[in-house]
Amino acid sequence: MASGLSLISIPNLPTPARTFPKHPQQIPLFSLPPHSFHVNPSFNSRTISSSNGGSSPALHAVREEVIPSTSSDSTSDSKTAPSSSSKVVLVIGGTGGVGQLVVASLLNRNIKARLLLRDPEKATTLFGEQDEEKLQVFKGDTRNADDLDPSIFEGVTHVICCTGTTAFPSKRWEGDNTPERVDWEGVRNLVSVLPSSLQRVVLVSSVGVTKFNELPWSIMNLFGVLKYKKMGEDILRNSGLSFTIIRPGRLTDGPYTSYDLNTLLKATAGQRRAVLIGRGDKLVGEVSRLVVAEACIQALDIECTEGKTFEVNSVEGEGPGSDQQKWRELFKAAQAQ
Repeated sequence: MASGLSLISIPNLPTPARTFPKHPQQIPLFSLPPHSFHVNPSFNSRTISSSNGGSSPALHAVREEVIPSTSSDSTSDSKTAPSSSSKVVLVIGGTGGVGQLVVASLLNRNIKARLLLRDPEKATTLFGEQDEEKLQVFKGDTRNADDLDPSIFEGVTHVICCTGTTAFPSKRWEGDNTPERVDWEGVRNLVSVLPSSLQRVVLVSSVGVTKFNELPWSIMNLFGVLKYKKMGEDILRNSGLSFTIIRPGRLTDGPYTSYDLNTLLKATAGQRRAVLIGRGDKLVGEVSRLVVAEACIQALDIECTEGKTFEVNSVEGEGPGSDQQKWRELFKAAQAQ
């Protein structure tokens, strides 16, 4: 569907002056209480074990669904991309339905990850006890500008922001967790403090953000979720930072925040792996959370995605997996449409 409406003007809101705390709170994962899971022995799945011998649900999901590729190392984009040993990816929203899959995929690739979490204990629940060289956790909330101490971003090379909340009032709105606070104010606060040295910032948004006054999108936007996501997009677009925006369709498979590990493992066996990528907010459909997470990671290093916005859907069939060359071809084909 083509978009023909004029967007509302977005206020250029100033970022309030603030004083950063002298010592941001970094939480070592080994100090957090372990979490035990019971795995159905009849379910055959390779797992990644945490250092205490347990296994984490998010890592189960990634190991089950994502097949590492060895064919992308010789491509042109990889020549300028930092090696996994030098790359440090800050993930915002790293315990959400998409975010935890992003983190698990980074760990599976031996890419250093850093998390900013409201509740750091969730990191151990999802990812097990990890060495600080692999995963660092800071306590903080993008809705609170004072939490975003510059030291959190020291050494970070890339950022993936996949924060979000529900479109309609729900229990997740408790504690002022509304679309305005999360998708607009939180993203604005984050973008305003990100260092210009970052090689890429990937923001997860949504399809329909340019059409929130049109049916059926106006129904989803009754409480402003699409409007605020578009405002978050625009502040990143105008920031001068190197960025890619991923707009997923309706999310399927999961969410992977299930407290029941058996349910989680069964949910990862979906077949929606074939990927459709579009531009211009014309793509309508559904997408697996696993595909969205992989699209974010691939966009970090594929040069043709820089400064671009893509819609992502998935359908039944075999997809690109983690093959960078196949993802590059998909992104390039979308730009040629």
